[in-house]
Amino acid sequence: MLTIAQTTEHLSFKGVPIDGTLNQFISKIKNIGFTHLGTESGIAALKGDFAGYKSCIVSVGTLSQQDLVYKIGVAFPEKDTWSSLSGDYFNLKEMLTQKYGKPSDVVEKFDGLISEPKDDESKFRNVKYDKCRYNSIWTTKNGDIELSIAYKNFSCYVKLAYFDKENSAKIKAKAIDDL
Repeated sequence: MLTIAQTTEHLSFKGVPIDGTLNQFISKIKNIGFTHLGTESGIAALKGDFAGYKSCIVSVGTLSQQDLVYKIGVAFPEKDTWSSLSGDYFNLKEMLTQKYGKPSDVVEKFDGLISEPKDDESKFRNVKYDKCRYNSIWTTKNGDIELSIAYKNFSCYVKLAYFDKENSAKIKAKAIDDL
C-alpha cells in the first residue's frame, strides 16, 4: 500500500513560506539578512532590504492565542513628495504584475473630491488627509497580496502585505470557535 502525503503550499516572503511559529519565521528571515527590532503582542518588527529598496520595515503577524504566522507587512521607506510616493507604488505594482499577473482588484483615486488634484503638492496633501485610495490586490492560490499607499503618524509610504491563505483560514476557524 502506497501512502501519499498531502502537502499544501504557503505564500512565500523572499522565498520563505509564511508558516510556522513567530520565532521560527524570525529565525529564517534573520538568516537572509533582516535585523530583528523587537516583538510585541504577537507582531515582530524587522528591518532590511526588500525588492531593491533599502531599510524596509517588515511586520510579521500572528494571532496571539495561536502562535502561527499568517501575515507579513512591508513598509517601504517614507517619501515626502507625491511623485516619489506614487513612483514607488507604480514600480512595485509593475513588478508584482510581472510575477503574479494582472491584479484582481484595483482602486486608484482620491476620495471626496469634485476633481482629481492636478499638482504634486495637492496630491501629497490628500494622502496626509486620508483622501487617497491607491490599492491593488493579487489573489493567488496560496493567498492574497495587497499593495497600497499609506499614511500613518505623519509618514507617507507604500505598504505591501502578504496574507497566507491556509494559515489565515486556520486563524479564522479559531476565531469562529471562540464565538
